[in-house]
Amino acid sequence: MGDMQHGIKFCQHCGNRLSEASIEGKTRQHCAECGHVVFLDPKLAAVVLIGEERRLLMVKRGVEPALGAWAFPSGYVDRGESVEQAAVREVQEETGLVVELNTMVGLYSRAESHVVLAVYDARITGGGLRAGYDAEEVDWFSLGKLPPLPFPHDTQILSDWLGLYPHWR
Repeated sequence: MGDMQHGIKFCQHCGNRLSEASIEGKTRQHCAECGHVVFLDPKLAAVVLIGEERRLLMVKRGVEPALGAWAFPSGYVDRGESVEQAAVREVQEETGLVVELNTMVGLYSRAESHVVLAVYDARITGGGLRAGYDAEEVDWFSLGKLPPLPFPHDTQILSDWLGLYPHWR
């Protein structure tokens, strides 16, 4: 693992330099001075799919990763907000639209990734369509003519979401 890999060099409790130790069968960063163990928690992101008339709303990413790729509206959950609040906030920031969440599509994770995705289906309740500060464009795509999907879970997410609308297949 190495302390440089994750950018954590010093103990968050006492400020002393961290070292590696085998703890609970895993190599973890550890403070020999105060005993604090660093557990690297995953990052949680909210993803929202919005469909109307066999079309899906997508944003052209204005930030990395996948800069310039068309993707589902999404973003990280901030500490102090619920996952559902983050989902609604991210849609409004990226698309200018106000949405109401309908249902959770699923939770997606991979052992090799530090990001866990909470995916929701939503419907538009207000706002006006416009690209936000971290999106280059926002547009509707026919389900039969979607652009290439940039992230590993996207195909499964789309399939699971379409399962909510079998008449759209």
